[in-house]
Amino acid sequence: MQQPKIALLLLSTLAITGFSTAAMAEDNGDVAGHVLRSRDSQPIAQVPVQIKETGAKATTNAQGAYTFSHLPPGAYTLIVTPSGDGVIQRKISVTAGKTTQQDITVGTEMSALESITVLAQRTPIAVAREAQYQAPNLVNITTFEEIRKLPDVSVAEAVRRIPGISLETDEGEGRYVNCRGLDADLNSTTFGGLRLPPTNNASPFGGYRAVTLDSIPIGLVGAITVTKSNLPSQDAEALGCTIEITPKTAPQNGAPFIQGNVGSGYEPLRGTGIIDVAVTAGGRFGGPGKPSDSDVTAYSDRPFSVVLTATYYDDQRGFDDVEPAYFDDTARGAVPGPTGHPYDAINGIDFRDYELHRKRHGYGIDLGYQPNSDNSWYIRGFDAGYTEKYIRPYLHLTPDGNTALNADGTITDTLNAPGAITKNLRDERETSRDRVFVLGGKNIIGDNTLDYRVGYTKGTWDKFFDENSQYTYMPPAGSNISYTYNLSGQGHTPNQTVTGANYLDPTQYQLTGANNSSAVNFDKELSFATNFDMPLHWGGFDSEDLKVGASARLRKKRTTANSLSYPNLTPVLLSTAASSGPETYYNNRYPIGVDIAPGFLQANFGPGVQAPPPNPGALSPDLLSDLQQFLDAKENVYALYGQYQMNIGPFGLVGGVRLERTTDKSNAYQVTKTFNDPANPTFEQDTVTPVTASKSYTNAFPSLQAKYEIQPKLITRATWSSTLARPGFNQSNVSKTIDFGSSQVTVGNPNLKPAKANSFDLTIEKYLESAGILSFGVFDKEFKDYIVPNQTGFETVLGTATPLRLFTFSNVNKSHARGAEFNWEQRFKNLPGILGGLGASANYTFVDSRIEIRPGEFSTLPSASKNTWNAAAFYEQYGLGLRVVAYSTSADLFSIGSQKSGDVWNATRTSMDFGSTYAFTEHWTAYFNAKNLLDTPHKFYQGSFERVIQREFYGQTYQVGVRFDY
Repeated sequence: MQQPKIALLLLSTLAITGFSTAAMAEDNGDVAGHVLRSRDSQPIAQVPVQIKETGAKATTNAQGAYTFSHLPPGAYTLIVTPSGDGVIQRKISVTAGKTTQQDITVGTEMSALESITVLAQRTPIAVAREAQYQAPNLVNITTFEEIRKLPDVSVAEAVRRIPGISLETDEGEGRYVNCRGLDADLNSTTFGGLRLPPTNNASPFGGYRAVTLDSIPIGLVGAITVTKSNLPSQDAEALGCTIEITPKTAPQNGAPFIQGNVGSGYEPLRGTGIIDVAVTAGGRFGGPGKPSDSDVTAYSDRPFSVVLTATYYDDQRGFDDVEPAYFDDTARGAVPGPTGHPYDAINGIDFRDYELHRKRHGYGIDLGYQPNSDNSWYIRGFDAGYTEKYIRPYLHLTPDGNTALNADGTITDTLNAPGAITKNLRDERETSRDRVFVLGGKNIIGDNTLDYRVGYTKGTWDKFFDENSQYTYMPPAGSNISYTYNLSGQGHTPNQTVTGANYLDPTQYQLTGANNSSAVNFDKELSFATNFDMPLHWGGFDSEDLKVGASARLRKKRTTANSLSYPNLTPVLLSTAASSGPETYYNNRYPIGVDIAPGFLQANFGPGVQAPPPNPGALSPDLLSDLQQFLDAKENVYALYGQYQMNIGPFGLVGGVRLERTTDKSNAYQVTKTFNDPANPTFEQDTVTPVTASKSYTNAFPSLQAKYEIQPKLITRATWSSTLARPGFNQSNVSKTIDFGSSQVTVGNPNLKPAKANSFDLTIEKYLESAGILSFGVFDKEFKDYIVPNQTGFETVLGTATPLRLFTFSNVNKSHARGAEFNWEQRFKNLPGILGGLGASANYTFVDSRIEIRPGEFSTLPSASKNTWNAAAFYEQYGLGLRVVAYSTSADLFSIGSQKSGDVWNATRTSMDFGSTYAFTEHWTAYFNAKNLLDTPHKFYQGSFERVIQREFYGQTYQVGVRFDY
């Protein structure tokens, strides 16, 4: 009994120090709050509210507000009787000299934590906030009702609004999310409690574990919960956090419902349209009973339930991109550098014009059977993803290296070498898809609860074709092309002048190269889990329970590729393959000539073939490429846990331990090239060897999390939890890849250990009226065995005169991510009249991280932005909703080079969006949204911020439509 008392004393001292409130002289207290509609948090007027113990009565005003004044301190019961709904009762506590705030949501009598799961399709922010308050651990929750107030189209874009989350974008949309400085490979994503596998392997740090959250549309989402301090009952593979996507599930009450939207939109950068359609419908049925208007319906009346969801979003976004590459790695001011070139001199530049047609879908079904309040079973299935048509024509310039620094700061070079100017096209189609199936149930046996499930998830990425063609400029005899440029343009984008020849003449380009490829990747998992929760009476506390459980996750991953070449190309002129006239893109800055017709390559030359071997001792280079990309891996994780929870007065404690046993095995091919004929240095001998890596290990994950209620709706938490991140499949496989083009050998490390973290959190949270919050917290994540790529030395490969750089992966002994989070949201409903609809919110996350990325060199963690913030101003009243939001995150390390000048950074990015709605009838709402108001570019720089190597513009997106809700 001493330890809880000591913890209680420490937590109380901390909270009182930071949030002390002067005592008030009054002996009585007040009660105030609002009555809100469940599905959209709108206030309800003329609702009777009564205090059971005193008989005092009140009626809500136009803002849904009620008040009771001068109540003696003590416990009371509020009775709310909304029209057409069952009576709602709420226990409250009145404190002398204070006002107790109690908002009441019409439409649910269950706990807020249960509501997030059971009523996900209509969960209002008030219930989500209450669930966050009730949670024994540290979580943040947002709901579909809040998400759809903004133009976010996927889970990735929606979850960035939560404190502690930063977003990685690609192709103009959010794709990966980082949590408290931890990159996407190191976090966990679940859908309805099942682990979601990744669809493709293109995560920023190549761990093959990050889930592409742009493949899940918000139409499938009921709520999103970000867990920052793991419980023993949760999978431990969550070094940064766990992102739980709760799908839209069957309602507890019997009332049928249907909701959705029909919309369109416009993207002015390419003048393209949008299709935006979604619908969710469901209800309870079966049995002899008749439907009732009451929320409380006998289960035997309608024991069966169903929810069907379908969503479709189609857009044809285009965007502009300029990507230079540089000669030197010298510091600014070193002119010329060691290689004789000025600091800003470029050795290549791409002018890329992207066209992207993406069709995103989501389908779901939830079937339930609940014959009584003690027993329920369900079957759920979901399919989400997108099919993408990707076209990238671009002009590539390769200066000769005859650089000269001019007096005005410009640089002059020439473009006369063979192949100095090319016109290229990438034409590709792919599908990214997640499938989820689960069968489960829950039984209440006396005071105990047993739940269980079996699930199957599969992520697939299919690349149907990837055609690449290159047309090379063949200058007229005697031509001399001069290229003058500088980096003083907008955002360090080169201003350029090309003189001496008409380098855009399509009759001067010939087809000189082409290739094609396809790929099929899948990552699937079969899982089993069961939990047993039993009440205890060991310590005489207010409540006590013990939860135990077991689970198994059986995972299989495979990647395959099929590379094809065109060894006998006819020198077709670009003018023959052109699909459009000359084009000037990037805000009319850069002329890039005519576009190559998509499909021309296959239509005239077929899909391609495997390239022939260069000599009898070699294999086809296409085959070797396919073998190097092949991976077949299995990973099984078995877990047991025990979790104890107690509450005594204002103090709550949850703790326990989780054990996980991991076994993995992977198969790949090791490819070795040798050149061992002194008489013929180009004679190539290829060796392909199957390689296998396997490993097993067991880890324990203890945690202890305390919560103390200082006063009603003011709590403090102190938590300790432990988690891990397993090595990427490619990182631990022993296959060796030799790349002569980059003079590099890469070898997996089968001795890699999983990265582990001990996480400590200390927070204080004030829950304000009308679903508001004011919170502050600090965190400290201490890592052991964090995994980084690094150069370990050199390796001499037979047949090469110069040793090649040897890269592998290793564990870093110690690293950390420490920081602070602030979160505030408030609705000013107490303001008079029209002003009562105003509200604002802001959150800020600071991360201080450190890791040794190369011997003796330290950096922030990969993907760790120091500063991330969100801010919003909104208005919600009289059926009108207006919301302006801004999001920003500072630069983060995107890839690690062999030296500092080779590190690539994702630059600081700030964006702003606008969302608006107007409820013109009770069940119909019009909406208008505007996305990317600042036209924020996506920038990367290498080594230092002056050297921008990529800068993309996307333009705005406008959405318009109507929503229905019955």
